[in-house]
Amino acid sequence: MSMSSHPASHHSPKRDYAVNGRLPMLAGIALLIGAVSTGAAFVLVNLIRFFTNLFFFQTLSFAERSPAHHALGPWVIAVPAIGGLIVGLMARYGSDKIRGHGIPEAIEAVLFGKSRMSPKVAVLKPLSSGIVIGSGGPFGAEGPIIMTGGSIASLLAQYLHLTAAERKTLLVAGACAGMTAIFGTPVAAVLLAVELLLFELRPRSLLPVALACAVAGFLRPFLFEAGPLFPLHTVPAGTVALGSCVFAGLLCGVLGAGLTLALYRTEDAFARLPLHWMWWPAIGGLVVGIGGYFEPRALGVGYDVIGDLLNNRLALEVAVALLAVKAVIWIAALGSGTSGGVLAPLLMLGAGLGVVLAPLLPGGSPALWALVCMAGVLGSVLGAPLTAIVFAFGLTHDSEALLPLLLTTAVAYGFSVLTMKRGIMTEKIARRGLHIYREYGVDPLERTHVEDLMTRDVVTLDADLPVADALARHFGPHAAHRAYPVVAQGRVVGMLHRSAIEAACAGHDTGLRCGDLVAGQGDGDPGTPPVLLASQTGRAAAGRMAALSVARLPVVDSLETMRPVGIVSLRDLLSPSEHALHEETHRERLRGRPQAVAGQSL
Repeated sequence: MSMSSHPASHHSPKRDYAVNGRLPMLAGIALLIGAVSTGAAFVLVNLIRFFTNLFFFQTLSFAERSPAHHALGPWVIAVPAIGGLIVGLMARYGSDKIRGHGIPEAIEAVLFGKSRMSPKVAVLKPLSSGIVIGSGGPFGAEGPIIMTGGSIASLLAQYLHLTAAERKTLLVAGACAGMTAIFGTPVAAVLLAVELLLFELRPRSLLPVALACAVAGFLRPFLFEAGPLFPLHTVPAGTVALGSCVFAGLLCGVLGAGLTLALYRTEDAFARLPLHWMWWPAIGGLVVGIGGYFEPRALGVGYDVIGDLLNNRLALEVAVALLAVKAVIWIAALGSGTSGGVLAPLLMLGAGLGVVLAPLLPGGSPALWALVCMAGVLGSVLGAPLTAIVFAFGLTHDSEALLPLLLTTAVAYGFSVLTMKRGIMTEKIARRGLHIYREYGVDPLERTHVEDLMTRDVVTLDADLPVADALARHFGPHAAHRAYPVVAQGRVVGMLHRSAIEAACAGHDTGLRCGDLVAGQGDGDPGTPPVLLASQTGRAAAGRMAALSVARLPVVDSLETMRPVGIVSLRDLLSPSEHALHEETHRERLRGRPQAVAGQSL
């Protein structure tokens, strides 16, 4: 029979956000993860200090000392090579997941590994990073702590038997809480999650990450020195700085692209060596040692160098020589597959570019150009401009620089988008055959509800109708559809597909009725037939149909009455995408003045 339905009722009101009853539970776990990741950051920093004292000063101490103050002479060349050899052995016989700078590995785990990480990574990543950086590796601690915090959170989520989506949220929460603890930049860490790790912007993921970062930010002063890492105050930029920011942004984009290409050319060179990859970090460490012999301040994390660059405390010639060595040894070490982060080296190289440009750029102080170029290079290389802008502000608390930061970083990011197919965070993953599309957008199906998509003129089959009659009336050669909802006393009890009724008729089961063929349909519960609600989103409908492997589902007014009000097919689900494509590709002309209607004047 055919019935014309009434407008859908709204027993489940539409909301701005998807309802998730497990969100409070995830938020509570995120608070714990924020605290644990802060502790992990403290352990990592002290591991770096311990190995720095051990390798360069032959003492057992957790005191903060720069490797530049060593008295090893030429023997310093061997120290990073020894550290690289140790880490190569750890990677081969422990876990090769500790290789790399952390963020690409976290992205791969989120997108392709269901956010699962192993206990080995949680233990070996901070240990290997402590050895590499402590032996002079030119890295920051942020990449390792992102991997370590994420691993700890992933392990906790696995222990609690959470879903893959929930594991992802907690993994990112742990990673970004660790970054907050290292740098003291909780808002930038949340933006890093949004731009680089979560691949969505939903309350179910954003809120736990924000809570974890907030906890890490509040706990940080108990374990690290309070205040900004590089306090700075620049004078307000003049109007002429507009052109300077554009020029600086373009050069930041060029530098970022050059560093990215150089890094992967170096990786290719290591891959051609007739040696097992276990030995590559030792070779990279040898390059680091040679560079460190000529420029000792290029060794290690280099936060002191970043501070000197931002405050214009280095002569131009000294800064250029130091940064050239830093770039070479960082690319060589990271290209060798050792363990270390990229943020601190990029901050240093970007600030160095600003020092070089400062005498040429009008409209601001030398410190301003070091700061904006630092953010520009970081935003260009990471493909995360908002993170870079807020990160630079969080590191310095320099509110006067926000406008130049915005313009310079936007130009650098635009240059990268237009000229680079992939960035430093995604190229390594792409080389493994896993492509990442980094643009975010609301799924057209999420903006559309079932009641907007469904066909309201529903053709139904009575449950008492004999299957032979149903085949003759509704499944003949000119049938409009291949499946129809079956109704008993006004309630939907299931969907009857052409194949099922043809099989019944071929078996000469003439006594069967339509209701007999749909008995037991549903998600393992005979009392819940496969249906949709008018208030559900198109995306939820598509997921339900995919889970049931069907191409059509009836729509009911509520699960209590089960009264049919419409039907949704795969063709209906394609219409929002068709509209979105039209908006993207159709160019409209400027409309002229409206035509006068007969008998009226305009």
